[in-house]
Amino acid sequence: MFALVDCNNFYVSCERLFRPELHARPVVVLSNNDGCAVSRSNEAKALGVKMGQPYFELRDLEARHGLIACSSNYALYADLSGRVMRTLRTMAPRIEVYSIDEGFLDLEGIQGELDQLGREMRARVLREVGIPVGVGIAPTKTLAKLANWGAKKWSATGGVVDLRDPARQRRLLALADVGEVWGIGRKISARLKAMGVATALQLADYDRKTLRRMFSVNVERTARELAGERCFELEGGPEPKQMIACTRSFGERRYSLEELQEAVTGYATRAGEKLRGQRQLCQVLQVFIRSSPFDQRGEPYSRAVCVPLPYPSADTRDIVAAALGGLQAIYRPGPAYAKAGVILMDFVEPGRYTPDLFAPAPRPGSDQLMAVVDAINSRQGKGTIRPARLAANQGFSMKRERLSPRFTTSWSELLQVKC
Repeated sequence: MFALVDCNNFYVSCERLFRPELHARPVVVLSNNDGCAVSRSNEAKALGVKMGQPYFELRDLEARHGLIACSSNYALYADLSGRVMRTLRTMAPRIEVYSIDEGFLDLEGIQGELDQLGREMRARVLREVGIPVGVGIAPTKTLAKLANWGAKKWSATGGVVDLRDPARQRRLLALADVGEVWGIGRKISARLKAMGVATALQLADYDRKTLRRMFSVNVERTARELAGERCFELEGGPEPKQMIACTRSFGERRYSLEELQEAVTGYATRAGEKLRGQRQLCQVLQVFIRSSPFDQRGEPYSRAVCVPLPYPSADTRDIVAAALGGLQAIYRPGPAYAKAGVILMDFVEPGRYTPDLFAPAPRPGSDQLMAVVDAINSRQGKGTIRPARLAANQGFSMKRERLSPRFTTSWSELLQVKC
């Protein structure tokens, strides 16, 4: 048995925890640079706010319906996510932290009523952390995910849906659109509906060999999971990423090559830190720049280029040099640039690749140097040691005009209670 515990409207719930004036109000949390809605309260959803909707389209709702927009407060969200997961770890033998706001729990060997356990999970997380959650319980991870969807959709469930009963499974599957199934994206959903598969139940009953032939083995496994056959096991920890992307929209339009070089240097530096965190080396990176798709007056421009590294590396100096070389090749003066990014790919593990005999030798002492840099930045603060090109600090920090205090991670921003 698995339980999928998912925080309700997580970013909004974090904001409301320390700001009671936001309760029962339409609230959205915006993405980087206050770009678009990435979390919505139920009241905001009732107003028709869509996930990913640009903020400039929501300004009218602020005036007419009192919609409140908040900037993303990642330090607060990460801390509260850690508190939720630590609480859940005390209630099950194993947990797979699936994302910042949800985790799969292994319920094998737990005695007693699992439905009651789910309600205890909800009550304890709400009491100890202050975040509301929904709980779905089922014999497979895909069914648990769908049970959680049902727990949030129908308030009469009390936030917990137990799908151990096969008859209850089929009733919920018949009510769920195939697009609600975990792992079935928009394109696959459209193709399935064209084949007459409109509900999760129809997918569970569909011929397995046809699904594998027309889609993939994962779609076939998803159908088996919906039918109660376990195909996806609990993972002990996150798998190493196949790509690492550091991208960001600019708070203000950028025009000069020097400005873009500073931004790309910062993104490449951060990507290198993440790469070293999963103890791998990169062989190829992609750098891109583009103007805004919403800018009707400016010149549209979007270019990207892949740059091979001379040898597999996780050294910030190598990654920055390759990224800047790629930027030089695609930059064109004139357009108003709105976004840039660096994407690392084609990873290998140190000592487990065949070096190129004709490639230059790696930098001596690279691993030791990067370890010292990461250790200092960890102790003294991010960016304490950084490439010289970032020394100018031309203001590439995120635009967050509606940022709430970091109530739990900064001494100077702790909530104050005056008697």
